[in-house]
Amino acid sequence: MARTKEFDEERILTKAVDLFWTKGYNATSAQDLVDGLGISRSSLYDTYGDKRALFIKALKHYRQQMIQHMIETVDNSKDIEQTLRNVFNSIKAEALGSKNPKGCFMVNSTIELAQEDKEISDIVNSMMSDLEDALSRAIKRGQDGGEFSTIYSPRTLARFLMNSINGLRVAAKSNASKKTFDDIVNVSLSSLKQ
Repeated sequence: MARTKEFDEERILTKAVDLFWTKGYNATSAQDLVDGLGISRSSLYDTYGDKRALFIKALKHYRQQMIQHMIETVDNSKDIEQTLRNVFNSIKAEALGSKNPKGCFMVNSTIELAQEDKEISDIVNSMMSDLEDALSRAIKRGQDGGEFSTIYSPRTLARFLMNSINGLRVAAKSNASKKTFDDIVNVSLSSLKQ
């Protein structure tokens, strides 16, 4: 008779996201995973395979939990400018409120692994594309309602905002100042009105 798993896989994936997010893929050892996830090495390998397979599952879990939430927030927004300001401000608050800001798991994964691993690159690019699509839809609604300028297409503005969001996440890891964050946020949001 097969043994039943004695751990909650959802909780383990959430812990794996946090561990990979904090340490990065390459710096996370098998022992880090055993210690950080609180499961035996055999359970780790029996359930998830190798470290790379666990990382991919963690990245997909992050997509379901964090990225999907952000897309839904943007899609359901009645005040897209305020929603975007909230997104930027949450990044700023997280960075300024932490002694060791983690940045963004998606951006960190891109920087560390996308060049060398096509599957990870495809997952990350798909996440970024989904976010860009959501921003583009929201900006289009703002343009149709006369709230935003139509000088640039919704797609162009969405790409600019994605670049700003990703840049803020990188700036967070380099301990940028509040003034730096404020400048980036204000200029990024002003692009919607020009």
